[in-house]
Amino acid sequence: MITSTALPNAADPAPDARILHTAHDLFYRDGIRATGVDRVIAESGVAKKTFYRYFPSKDDLIVAFLDFRHDNWMTWFRDALARHGGTLNALVPALAEWLGSESYRGCAFINSVVEVGATLPQAVDISRRHKRDMTAAIRALMPASRTAKADAQALALAVDGAIVAAQFADSPADALKALARVVRAIKRGAAEPR
Repeated sequence: MITSTALPNAADPAPDARILHTAHDLFYRDGIRATGVDRVIAESGVAKKTFYRYFPSKDDLIVAFLDFRHDNWMTWFRDALARHGGTLNALVPALAEWLGSESYRGCAFINSVVEVGATLPQAVDISRRHKRDMTAAIRALMPASRTAKADAQALALAVDGAIVAAQFADSPADALKALARVVRAIKRGAAEPR
């Protein structure tokens, strides 16, 4: 699914790429606070001096991780939506791929705001951008209407709810069923004359 090995340039041997890919996987899997710089250094196989040349602080690495995750998740999301038909009906099966994957650990952006948002405003800014871009990708699936913008925002909120619900469920199926109901309701509303 969306791990550093599935991301573009994952085979790049450059030290900064090794550090970033390692941090990506560790931060997403284990959490930002639970992952120390020393662990990232050890698992990326770089010297401490090399690490700090590229990332002067852990905050710099967190910001790079979130930018990296955003770019790659959005590329995956748009591709998954296209693979599943490129209409509003694509939303649930695209998300099912991610929510059902073995590597799924929730939304890196929701998680990061909870973990470091109070101390790292850039994490909040990147997370807001991510949610705006996700909403725009959902909006692109919808036909033009007076309510399309509000409907896309409602669907994005339902997607975030499904993401969180899937973290607590034994299976993401219930969260996806609820999301499918929201999609159907919005499609019915869009079909009505306005």
